[in-house]
Amino acid sequence: MEFIADFHIHSKYSRATSRDMDIKHLAEWAKIKGITLMGTGDFTHHLWLEELKGNLEDLGNGLFKYQDVYFILTTEISSIYSKNGRGYRVHNMVFSPSFETTDKINAHLSRCGNLASDGRPILGLDASELARIVFDIDENCMLVPGHIWTPWFSVFGSMSGFDRIQDCFEDQTAKIFALETGLSSDPAMNWRLSALDRFTLISNSDSHSPSKIGREANVFDCELDYKTIREVLKTKDRKRFLYTIEFFPEEGKYHYDGHRLCGTRLSPKETKQYGGKCPKCGRPVTVGVMNRVEQLADRPEGYMPSNAIPYKNLIPLDEIVAEARGIGKASAAVERDYRACLAKFGTEFDILLRASAEELRKGLPPRIADGVLRVRQGKVNIKAGYDGEYGIVSIFGEEDKKEEGEKQLSLF
Repeated sequence: MEFIADFHIHSKYSRATSRDMDIKHLAEWAKIKGITLMGTGDFTHHLWLEELKGNLEDLGNGLFKYQDVYFILTTEISSIYSKNGRGYRVHNMVFSPSFETTDKINAHLSRCGNLASDGRPILGLDASELARIVFDIDENCMLVPGHIWTPWFSVFGSMSGFDRIQDCFEDQTAKIFALETGLSSDPAMNWRLSALDRFTLISNSDSHSPSKIGREANVFDCELDYKTIREVLKTKDRKRFLYTIEFFPEEGKYHYDGHRLCGTRLSPKETKQYGGKCPKCGRPVTVGVMNRVEQLADRPEGYMPSNAIPYKNLIPLDEIVAEARGIGKASAAVERDYRACLAKFGTEFDILLRASAEELRKGLPPRIADGVLRVRQGKVNIKAGYDGEYGIVSIFGEEDKKEEGEKQLSLF
């Protein structure tokens, strides 16, 4: 069966997350979005694990269920440590096939640091040692380096990472077969590194609030069980892993270089021109994902490996509605129109991915339908995100906005 999966989220027990990041609200928003399989996130936190055990039905195949939404046991662990005289900060996702395995992982990791301090615990544990611990407990676990290009906390991070996967994971490298692209990179950027060809690239929301789940996700056509999903990822099966759903990478918080305090956004070329310093204050800029990819790439832009999994760049529906109305996406009017769109089509992904142009134009206000179609065609303008600031998306040009004027009436 074809289904959409978002493996990487955080619970209400992680820092800076919504209090609604619980099973009930996750399931509710998964249905709104059209997501079949959700990662639980944060299984290392004792209170969240207790809620998972109390609410999820164990299907006996490595997956769990709440109402009509499936769940897979996942967590993210922050490793902050020194190696060969240098400090590193690497985030890794861990997938577990059972509560039994999860309990064993937690028991071991609790000896390495305080798991109760945060839903995403910070451990002074070498990433290679984390991998060894996890795989020694259960070889069916998966360890996936998270948002691999994020400057401050990732395996390739410009401020805290490595130049090669094997430098990070050493003798455990062969057991790692998937990587998470993160919001600021898409597969095409990763295809520029031949060393990554053997890895399956996955994309997830890393959401801290229910409404943001699925902003990046994965589309499969396979059996809904842990073993099969693991096999599909391990073998990079293009027949059963259909494509990933991606942000436009420019929209991510770390696509370009820059210095947030000074409002300085720089392309890699401009960063080089200024010697890596902010032209306003003279302090070092945060080197973003695009620059870091350029540093490590051994292929030109546009290269596509023969075994690559395809992808589609999308913009969340509420952002499209907000653009169509010319107002902020947090407004009540956007919420009202968003819900009206869902009432016509069923789920957000039905609108963004599946409905034909004819169906969209028939069922939605012209401006929203036009916005969805422009996004599908990649006809968007984005001021790239930098140093923790999200990119600014513009679907409609200035002339379009002038024509709209100051309309405040509902589009429905």
